[in-house]
Amino acid sequence: MRKITLSDLEFFSYHGCFSEEQIVGTWFNVDIEIYGNYAAAEQSDNLYDTVDYQKAYGLVKEEMQKPSKLIENVARRVCNILLKNFESIEKIQVKISKMNPPLGGKIGSVSYTLMEER
Repeated sequence: MRKITLSDLEFFSYHGCFSEEQIVGTWFNVDIEIYGNYAAAEQSDNLYDTVDYQKAYGLVKEEMQKPSKLIENVARRVCNILLKNFESIEKIQVKISKMNPPLGGKIGSVSYTLMEER
């Protein structure tokens, strides 16, 4: 099994339970680990034998632009859209981090991680 990692994808989005969060927005980081058998790509040097990173990024960006109250919901949507578009994915891990959440103190981020296997 091989792993493809998309790290530190940054998006300005409007996710949050508080109405202010949905108006003002904040920064989010996304990390994705994609597991599958990409041995063919090692030999063929062909994009069709692996996950197209550009397409994957575009799909994540689309989901990040849709406001949600919970990052758990966003993680599920990102996971679902990637599994739907890339049949070669055997296992995926999606981590959504909300930077500087409004919790009444200094906090770098809060995160939710979802792992899914086919």
